Amino acid sequence: QVQLVESGGGLVQAGDSLRLSCAASGLSFSAYAMGWIRQAPGKEREFVAGISRSGGRTTYADSVKDRFTMSRDNARNTVYLQMNGLKAEDTAVYYCAARRLTVDVATTGNYDYWGQGTQVTVSS
Repeated sequence: QVQLVESGGGLVQAGDSLRLSCAASGLSFSAYAMGWIRQAPGKEREFVAGISRSGGRTTYADSVKDRFTMSRDNARNTVYLQMNGLKAEDTAVYYCAARRLTVDVATTGNYDYWGQGTQVTVSS
C-alpha cells in the first residue's frame, strides 16, 4: 500500500520560512517523480514544484520561483519543500504527490498517488 505522509506545516508570519517533508512508503521511490501541489480555501489545486526521479531536475510555479526549493533524499524515501519568504497568498493545504515515470524529468501533473496534506498558514 502506497503512503505519502506530509509534515512540517504550521502557522507562521509573512517573511518566515518553513520546510515541509513527505515520507513515502510502499513504492519504489526512486522510480517516481514527485511533486508538491497546494489548495487554498475556495480555489482549485495549484502545482507548486516538481522534481525528477534522481533529483537532478526541478520545476516550479512562477509564483514560488526563487522562494521555494524542492529536494529529495532517495536513501530516506523523502522529499522536501523549503519555503522562504512566505507570503499570505501561500496559505493553503500542501499535498505531496508521486508519479511513476521511466524518464528522469520533473512533471507538473498526472500524479498517481497523493498524500493527505499539511496546512500552511501565513499571517500578514
